[in-house]
This record gives sequence, structure tokens and C-alpha cells, in this order.
Amino acid sequence: MSNITKQQKKFRDQIEDLENSLLQSDDSRVAKGNSDMFPLKHYFVEGLYIREMFIEKGSFCIGKIHKHDHAWFLLKGKLLVVTENEEKEVIAPFFSTSLGGTKKVVHAVEDCIFINVHPNPSNDKKLKNIEENIVVDNYKKYNKFLISTNKNKLKK
Repeated sequence: MSNITKQQKKFRDQIEDLENSLLQSDDSRVAKGNSDMFPLKHYFVEGLYIREMFIEKGSFCIGKIHKHDHAWFLLKGKLLVVTENEEKEVIAPFFSTSLGGTKKVVHAVEDCIFINVHPNPSNDKKLKNIEENIVVDNYKKYNKFLISTNKNKLKK
């Protein structure tokens, strides 16, 4: 496992426990995975995959863990963004980058339009394949990804 602090480990454990509880819930207000509750638009340009999500005011989202660094934008609205490293309020228009291994929890203070920009070197347009390349569901899978990636680098 990577060198993380006890506080980061605690956050990771708590957010995964919360996420697992919500995923097991029968509450119709809980969206599981891609959902009409958070409409997505997908854009493809040479070498890039761009995902746009609408987040309704008052909603909470727990994101997946991104494997790689990427850029993100808030085009509209106001978000409270919480990660294992920080908590901040973000007001559109806003741009930032996110490190690989980051899991975000967001609360929409206003209706929001949120965009992630990811590399797509194969120009694949199959969302299932793209998701397999850019995200994992939990930190255990992320750590396996890191180990696998490092082994592949050592082979070269």
C-alpha cells in the first residue's frame, strides 16, 4: 500500500463504509452507478474522453477512484468537495487537476455542471472499456492497479 497517513486511511475506510451502506440501500433516492438522477453526456475528441455530469442542488455524490491524474471543471454552480486531503468550496467557473487515487465526495450547494477530462489514447468510444481504463471502485482495486502498473514498468 502507498504511504498514507492514519487520517487518510480513516477517511478512506469511512467513505467506503458509507458508500457500501448506500449501495446496499433500497432507498429510491440513492443512485447506484450511472443514473438518470445525475445525467451524463459523453464527448470524444482525438485522444480524449470528456464526461459531463449534471448534479442537482442538494445532492451528494461519491465518485469512483480515478487511476490517473486528470483535469476537471465546474462550469456552473457551487460544490463542496471533500477528499482525504482537503475540504473546499468551489464556485464556477472553476478548473483544477486531480491526482490519481483520489476519491471525491461532493455536495451540490447549487445546481452544477461538472466535467472530467481523461486521456483516451486508443480513441475507444465504448464507455465500459473507458471506465475500466480510468476508474476503480475501491482502494483495494486501486492498490492492485498500482502494483500491476509498477510491475509493468519494471519489465520495460
